[in-house]
Amino acid sequence: MKFKFLDNVTMEYDGSQLSSLYAYRNYNLLGDSVISWVGPCNVKPEFMVDGEDLNAGEKICGLKMLHFILEKFDTSLLAAVAIQRLMTVMAIETLQELKKDKNEVFHLSRDGDDIFFGDQKLSISIATVSPVSALIHFAMNVNNEGTPVKTLALDDLKVDVTAFYKLFFEKLDKELESIKEATQKVHWVR
Repeated sequence: MKFKFLDNVTMEYDGSQLSSLYAYRNYNLLGDSVISWVGPCNVKPEFMVDGEDLNAGEKICGLKMLHFILEKFDTSLLAAVAIQRLMTVMAIETLQELKKDKNEVFHLSRDGDDIFFGDQKLSISIATVSPVSALIHFAMNVNNEGTPVKTLALDDLKVDVTAFYKLFFEKLDKELESIKEATQKVHWVR
């Protein structure tokens, strides 16, 4: 899996970036890839793919978030949602590895594809498919400004954004490669 952190980019995630070949067309990352950057989030209704959020008229926004967009080819929606939830668990594990005081992150919990500390929401994510690939947007609050709900942020946890994204991608890449290898070492059932 190819990875690129977009330094010095002030891009607002509005949902339009969750599209086939976005990383290839814009950053020359062909194939399975993850791009990441820090920037605001304000998902426009025309790009919102979560039917539940659309029906409820939810706002998805924040002034400073750490974004990841994963594109994986030859992947079903079911597999994409499983990877999305795996990313959520791996984000919690990454925070646990980075924090010396484990009590601060011990009470983080996962509810579906979201991370919470009590009633404070730390992450947002969505998985979808296009005719050619599966796409996942996963983001974590860097601070709590501009969020429509009660949130927790990496700043609250005193977690360095650079350390987080590097370790998170390293773990994700290793896990996805391990999953791929696991499918290649089994034979059919006779």
